[in-house]
Amino acid sequence: MTGEDLSVALHAGWLPKIHYGWFFRAETFFSVARYLDQTSEEPPDYLSYSHAEGFLYFFEERCQRQGIFIFDEPESALSPSRQIEFLKLMRRMDETRQCQIIMATHSPILMAYPNATLLRLSKYGLEPVSVTDMDHYRVMREFCDDPKSFVEAAIGD
Repeated sequence: MTGEDLSVALHAGWLPKIHYGWFFRAETFFSVARYLDQTSEEPPDYLSYSHAEGFLYFFEERCQRQGIFIFDEPESALSPSRQIEFLKLMRRMDETRQCQIIMATHSPILMAYPNATLLRLSKYGLEPVSVTDMDHYRVMREFCDDPKSFVEAAIGD
């Protein structure tokens, strides 16, 4: 399916109509942060923080109002403990009942968000899935069960 096919097939809407939201892509965070730091009357100074702290500060500041927020791999700069902080932010967004989050992630921690609808994109299209059925979950479970054997097997010939 091409982007053009997808644009014809999808129709997004939200009532009441909203005019705010973000598409967050980890690879472009530096450019967006620099732009916001340079153009804001009171610059948020995202780039003075560590990579993970800058991500979280951005999310805290920019994702607290009514809107649609699309996150593409927000875990890329976040350690497991910081992913838990991101889950807390998602909970606050969820509790406002004014935010919708659509996220692409490889993080089993983020996939486990309560009541999330998980969809896997396969050659057959989108299919519902549970976090425990995801490949990334199985890899992490195997690692946590026996880290030494897992790593030896992974790097062995």
